[in-house]
Amino acid sequence: MDEQSTRNKQTTLQLYNTVLPAMAEHIHRNITPVLPLFHDFKLERLIDTWTKDPAADPDESVSVENGNVQQLGLKLRLEGFQRAGAEAFDISKDLLFKLEHHSYTVGPNKNDSWLEKEYHQKWEKSEYETIAEKWSEELIEELTQRLEKLS
Repeated sequence: MDEQSTRNKQTTLQLYNTVLPAMAEHIHRNITPVLPLFHDFKLERLIDTWTKDPAADPDESVSVENGNVQQLGLKLRLEGFQRAGAEAFDISKDLLFKLEHHSYTVGPNKNDSWLEKEYHQKWEKSEYETIAEKWSEELIEELTQRLEKLS
């Protein structure tokens, strides 16, 4: 197995520094019509340094440098929904990359996977668009449900 086919520092940094920013651009484009409804928004990258691999050395810390990060992703926070007559609210939504030893999955949480890729596989534009579209549709559905409850 070569270095690009397993989870390690290089493959984790590739996802964090290249794939996540590109995914964030696609998501931002998809949610631009919703953004004016809120006072503020944040879309940021995350690295989970808390979750340990059950098979790992218990004394080894979880870090990108050690190549043993289990999860990374994007977090969106829409703050202060603004509409006359409606109570303000915030919405938070994640896109999670769950990193296994030879591959990773992408989905809205730990349990749902929309795509599985091996570390050496390049991302196609259509994959970015499909994930961003699906994620944005879920966000709009959640927003719609929140508004229906307020009505």
